[in-house]
This record gives sequence, structure tokens and C-alpha cells, in this order.
Amino acid sequence: MTTVLFTCAGQRVDIVRAFRAAGATTIAADVDPLAPALYHADQRALVPRVEDPSYTEALRALVEVNDVRLVVPLTDLDHLQLAGARPLLDGTVVLVSEPETIERCLDKYLAHAFFEAQGLGSPPTWLPAELPAEPPFPVLVKARRGFGSRHIYRAENRAELDFFLRYTNVESMVQRACRGVEFSIDVFCDLDGRCLEAVPRTMIESKGGESIKGATIRDDRLIEFGCAVSEALRIIGPANVQCFREPDGELQVTDVNPRFGGGFPLPTAAGSRYPELALALARGETPERRLGEFREGVVMTRYFSQVILEELGGSLEPVQAEGVPGEA
Repeated sequence: MTTVLFTCAGQRVDIVRAFRAAGATTIAADVDPLAPALYHADQRALVPRVEDPSYTEALRALVEVNDVRLVVPLTDLDHLQLAGARPLLDGTVVLVSEPETIERCLDKYLAHAFFEAQGLGSPPTWLPAELPAEPPFPVLVKARRGFGSRHIYRAENRAELDFFLRYTNVESMVQRACRGVEFSIDVFCDLDGRCLEAVPRTMIESKGGESIKGATIRDDRLIEFGCAVSEALRIIGPANVQCFREPDGELQVTDVNPRFGGGFPLPTAAGSRYPELALALARGETPERRLGEFREGVVMTRYFSQVILEELGGSLEPVQAEGVPGEA
């Protein structure tokens, strides 16, 4: 079986489980011994913080000792470190994009400029020093490097805009608020940046920037748009494309996260087979494109769960079945 190392595993139990179900041997790594995903993998490992100089070496040791064939980051935090570590992990597929792509996705203003240059729809966006005299309200004050819908403020007029620009404590940009319907498109690309599958879903409800309710839809324009955006960026592996369909029908991309999205369980349930595609890449295969090979109308609604641990033999171990209080 192919051994997969998940970095910054955190709470992404859904992804670890899906790869196990696809036949992988899973290793979850995190700095936090209470990260839930650690306890759903075949093996778990504690590693230094991402910014620690020894972080990459710790991952390299895990790869070497366990014959890891695929490395999958589960947050945005270590993408640049992993991209730089490729030479050290020779023979192991590292499922991250190249540094230029990562930087574009991290910096939302750079991403906007790139999309405009590529002829891809993107809402009008300005740096604070370049604002027009009469911005098209409503607008959003957004962190240039943000995640989880943090540091985003909606301004209905100039007074509110000036207030939020003074109020925010992070480097920001100003973007015209979209007026249409929001969608997410979960894509998966091969090692050459060719989009293999794109699964659009509705955004019924989200909290903290993460989808908790949604449904898959079959929409050829959204599928084509997801492919165009991901291939223009030269995404490697998974990404989540967030966009709006405006009242005039134009599609506008507002964000791209080059990792498995928070709504990962939905395209998985709909038959995206993203874990299987990733494992095929790790085996050196060249999967065929499978655009549209998913089920529409699959609905997801999410809930909280937990892992109950006790210290046994000097380490924390699961002692209770997930979601079943009192059951050992």
C-alpha cells in the first residue's frame, strides 16, 4: 500500500479517513498532540512548528523511515517549506504547487492582478493608496494575506470605508462586493497542472470561512471555469476555487486555496475520487481526465464530533469511540 504523510493535520479527520478508505497507509503529523486527525491515522508523529528550521528535516526523517510516497499538506501553513523541500524528498510526490503559484494564492492582490492579465473574471480591486475617487459601493476591505474569512469588512459608503481602513490591523486591499450567487469549485490537477476533475458546489451555509452545508451541482460553465483558473495558476494537486456568478452571468473568482477545501467530504461523497487520483500520481501513473464524473444533488450538512483520550503508557491514546459518549 502507498504510504501518505499528512502535514499540519489539525482537524482534517475527513481527509485522513478518505485516504485510508482508498487503501493508503496514513501518517498524520502536527505540532499539537491534541490535533484530532492524529488519532485517525495509522501512525501519528509530533513535529516542530512550521517556522522552526528543523521542521523540514523532521518531515524528511519521517519520509525516509516510513518509505512515504506521497506528502499532502492539510493547511496553507507549510506550502512554501514543502515546495522547497522537494529536492530533499527525491522520489516522493509532494502535493503542492510551485512557489510562484503558492505566493499568488497567498497574496490576494497578486492573484487579482494575475487573473486580470489572464482574462479571467475578478472583481475590481485596489490597494488603499490607489482607490478611485468614487469607489463602486458596496466594497470589501480584505486582508491581502488572510484565511478563514478573517479581517474582512463590508463598507456601504465612504465613511465606513475610511473607518475600516483605519480599523484593520493587517495589510489590506479594497474589492468591489460581488452581487451574485457564490459557488465553490473543488478541483484536482496532475503534476503538470492539468485539471483532472472539477466539482462545483453551492454555498448553502458557511462559518468562519468553512462550508458546513452545500450541494453538488452539474454546471458546465462552472466546471470549465474551475479548470481554467487552476490551469492558469498551474495548480498541482487539490485546490478550492471560490467564485460568484454575477447578475449579468459573468463568473468572478474571489479566492483560490491550493489545498483540499473545507467542504472536502462533499465532492468525495459525490464520487470525485480525489484520494484515488492522488495515490495514482504517487505510483507514477498518468490518470485520465474525468470531468463531470460525479453525482449532482449530493447534499452535505456537518456537525461537531470528538476524540476522547487518556494517558496510557506515557502517551495519549483514544479510549472512546467517536461520537458515542460512554462507549469504550
